Parts: sequence; C-alpha cells; structure tokens
Amino acid sequence: MNDLDYMQLALEEAEKAAIRGEVPVGAILVDAEGNIIGRGGNRSIEDCDPAGHAEIVTLRQAGQRVTNYRLAGSTLYVTIEPCAMCAGAIVHARVSRLVYGAEDSKAGAIVSCYRIGSDRKLNHTLEVTGGILREQSSELLRSFFRDRRGK
Repeated sequence: MNDLDYMQLALEEAEKAAIRGEVPVGAILVDAEGNIIGRGGNRSIEDCDPAGHAEIVTLRQAGQRVTNYRLAGSTLYVTIEPCAMCAGAIVHARVSRLVYGAEDSKAGAIVSCYRIGSDRKLNHTLEVTGGILREQSSELLRSFFRDRRGK
C-alpha cells in the first residue's frame, strides 16, 4: 500500500465520523512495516471528550495495541492538518512521519498557523507530507458544514 491507499482509509474513517454526527476527520496509523496499528475518527461529541480528535483516538488505540506509548517508526495519515493538541501528541508519541490531506488555515499546527512538527526546540521532529487527497478531504468537511448549516 502507498500514501494514497492509506489516506483513502483515513477518509473512510472520516466518513464514519460524519455519519455519527462528528466533524469528519479520520486517521490511520501504520507501523514501519506498513501494518495498520490504529484507526479512528473524531469522537469529541459522542464521548463528551475535548481530546476526542481522530489523531488522539488513533494514537491511543495504537499505543494499546503495541503496548507502548512511543510509536517510533510509524506514519500517521490524517485527513486534515492536525491542531496544536494533536501535533503535540504526535511529537510526544515519536511518530516518524505525518501525512495529511487538507491544510487548516484556522487551527493547523504543522504548517498553517504553527510548525510544531519541525520545531527544533522540541525533543522530536517528524517528516511531513501534505496535500494527499486534499480536495476529497476538503470537500468532505465543506459538505458536512454546508449540511449542518442547511445551505
């Protein structure tokens, strides 16, 4: 599988989140061998959890699966650029690579508003690839909010 394949799976997780009434963001975490070790979509509303973002859900699942909070060698695929909370968790988990779909000009903490993943003041940096299935990720969010607003 390649970046497009994994990002397509992340989009499927985002679609599941939308069906549950959550903001449609999805994530997939793969280990160095390409095995999926975590997956999830936003669950903040459903779980009454402000930290219930797709990235956090996925990192938690992966940590439990591999019985380690360090996820070195892994790649996280997420449909939108992570926020500051999620970017911090990604750094602390020692994720090696982040691949995201759409930029988030309001809250993105990787390239848009902040550069947490590449800040040398932190104890870990990661490789970043953006724009994979950007339009599909953006359209999923746009249509979700358009439907919520009734337009």
